[in-house]
Amino acid sequence: MEPTKIGRYEVEKELAQGGMGIIFLARDPYIQRQVVIKVLMYSRTLDVVYRDYFQQEAEVIAALEHPCIVPIYDFGWYGEQPYIVMRHMGGGSLADRLQKEELKQTQIAHIFKRLAEALDAAHARNIIHRDVKPSNFLFDSTGDIFLSDFGIAKSRTVKDDDGTWLVGTPAYMSPEQVLGNPVDGRSDVYALGIVLFRLLSGQLPFSNDSVTALINAHVDMPIPDIRSVKSKVPSVWQEVVAKAMAKDPNDRYPTAGDFARDVTEVVSGKWYLRKL
Repeated sequence: MEPTKIGRYEVEKELAQGGMGIIFLARDPYIQRQVVIKVLMYSRTLDVVYRDYFQQEAEVIAALEHPCIVPIYDFGWYGEQPYIVMRHMGGGSLADRLQKEELKQTQIAHIFKRLAEALDAAHARNIIHRDVKPSNFLFDSTGDIFLSDFGIAKSRTVKDDDGTWLVGTPAYMSPEQVLGNPVDGRSDVYALGIVLFRLLSGQLPFSNDSVTALINAHVDMPIPDIRSVKSKVPSVWQEVVAKAMAKDPNDRYPTAGDFARDVTEVVSGKWYLRKL
């Protein structure tokens, strides 16, 4: 049964359920504002690992306090279930928006600038997001975008077809994530490269019903040419995507900010001047 109150917060409705938590829209009666509450599923409370991951997300975001990261307002316990209270992002996710419209390149440049600032701030504290994807990019009511969901900044796992545990979302995992090697901020840059490919072409670079085949593609398969998916995309974008998604982290952009700078320069035309 859906709760009517969580702590002092008055629950208005359930918004979604994920692998670890249930998301509610609620109201804070003290200051009369809407908030979002993420509650760890009761079935997960029996495992201390999940409880630790959940509290870790709150601690990570609270420590970052960045204007491009969805802020945490509160943390508490609903019986045996921990919960996180966050700012309500009334504009939905980038994934939601992509189902309705194709973004202009100027919009893409603005989005990448903000996301890069958030990621670089996290990387400066040795925090790797590990799950960079459109559903974790949220818009506020004014249209600005924010990075969310640091629940696996240390660890979170999914299983491949053989039952092996992996960290991240298979469609956006870097080769080093797939191989279980140490990761740094360039792993998030790789995932951001996949996001750019998706925004420009309307498709993911790699897709497969088999999780094992999908993750192996990140390691073994060459990066598809965006123009083979959408012929009208200028060739310059393939250079940018290819650098972001290089198999070897040393061949990628060193920071998300460097990546976002090139995105902005392509959109503004400065890229071509630099190449002259």
